[in-house]
Amino acid sequence: MPFIEESDLLELHKDIDKAQIINERLLDQIKFKNKELKRSKIQRNILASVTSLFFIGVLAITSYLSGVSNSSAYENLENQSNLIVPRDSLYAFETRIASLKQQNDELSLIKEFYLAKQFLDKEKVYSVQVKSFVENNVSLASKALNNTLFVKTNPFYSYSLGNFETLEEAQRFRKQLVNMGFKDSFVASYKEGKRLKIEDPY
Repeated sequence: MPFIEESDLLELHKDIDKAQIINERLLDQIKFKNKELKRSKIQRNILASVTSLFFIGVLAITSYLSGVSNSSAYENLENQSNLIVPRDSLYAFETRIASLKQQNDELSLIKEFYLAKQFLDKEKVYSVQVKSFVENNVSLASKALNNTLFVKTNPFYSYSLGNFETLEEAQRFRKQLVNMGFKDSFVASYKEGKRLKIEDPY
């Protein structure tokens, strides 16, 4: 077994001590650097949060002020009596409004026709018969007209004018037709498209 001399052993211990001192210094430096890094990280986080809060505050104030200015601008527009609009768009609006009015009028006429048709089908009405025909080959009026009746009364087809709710209205209309030359006209009552009876003409 080899022997180490005492001087070599002392040198070896000195080297170990030096290495331990260097290690301790390095550990101290690492701890110091870690503390600095933690401190700088905390500072960065604080700075980032303060900056984001600042931007959020600025955005909130800006949006609030723009909302206030938009509402005041809207109020100013409402208060202005003279609104500047291009003539082309005004003409387009006027044309569209006129078209919608015409469609509304047509729809109301159609509605009135169907309401009258429903009334004629369900209620007793009075009409003034002006002529009877043996055959159904006479087209005196369109079926779309709601104030005429063309009804089969065996063996004839009768043609009547006017649809009245009361007998008195039909009698007054008959008098006007007699004055115009329809001497043979008479008042009849109808229900569901069929003649019920001939009424008193006066």
